[in-house]
Amino acid sequence: MALGVDGVRVGTWTDPRHPTGCTVVLPPQGSLGAVSVRGGAPGTREAAALGPNGNVTECHAVVLSGGSAFGLATADGVVAWCDAHGIGYDKVVARVPIVGAAIVFDLRAGVPRPGRDAGWAACEAAIEADPPMGSVGVGAGCTVGKTAGLQYRVKGGQGWAVARGGGITVGALLAVNPLGDVLDERGEVLAGSRAPADVPRFPFVALPRPAPAEANTVIGCLVTDGGLGKHEAARAADLANSGIARAVSPAHTTFDGDALFLLCTQRRPASVDLVAHLGAQAVAAAIRAAVRSAKGIDGAPADPRAQSPT
Repeated sequence: MALGVDGVRVGTWTDPRHPTGCTVVLPPQGSLGAVSVRGGAPGTREAAALGPNGNVTECHAVVLSGGSAFGLATADGVVAWCDAHGIGYDKVVARVPIVGAAIVFDLRAGVPRPGRDAGWAACEAAIEADPPMGSVGVGAGCTVGKTAGLQYRVKGGQGWAVARGGGITVGALLAVNPLGDVLDERGEVLAGSRAPADVPRFPFVALPRPAPAEANTVIGCLVTDGGLGKHEAARAADLANSGIARAVSPAHTTFDGDALFLLCTQRRPASVDLVAHLGAQAVAAAIRAAVRSAKGIDGAPADPRAQSPT
């Protein structure tokens, strides 16, 4: 089953000619949604409604997309797909789909941006099976290790992992495109800047050029069969961000747009701390899985350290 939780479907769309794409997570009807934003340069949709101060509880899909702010248009396709399939929040006169979205910056000259059609296609491709990892979907154009400049970056990607304990399951799907390096389980660099050791790095020096300030982020979607209230889910999503800090250094910078959605299918009793604990484990593991599965693209080779057997 997708991300270890019954009834969850995941679909990807990858541009067949260019390094960009999108990924959609479709939970069972009635799932509660929340979001936490930690980075200083986010690009999101429905973050206010799904945040701790919003009164919207249901969430019918989450889409993660390349294309920077242009990629938020993929959510329009997901909304249209949900509408066509009768999925949404019942407002008597219509079912209104609540679709959370977040984007990564993977813009390149001459590369088209994912839009409405891409979001629809990802929904059409969604199945209850393990999703692909690496340079696919939202991970197609992701890169990591930009603290010494874009010219030293390596390939990031899409990754997922599942953590279980205390009678519940938490799955995480992440798009790994941070400013910082990805660290392995020992805290050593798994995939990161190719710059020589004596080249200055952020945050000890200002970011070098070329380095678009908003060209980085780790975004993702957690799913759990655990049951939480809205404020509890928002708290658990925020705490699960510690998984990013375990696997990325530096994390949550002014120049990252880190955001995590959480979808709760409400099937088993759970606590905030249990969901957060398992969520952080799954997030860190998913980040590492993304770079271990990545395939290089022009200007961003796969890091051989991530490709070596562990």
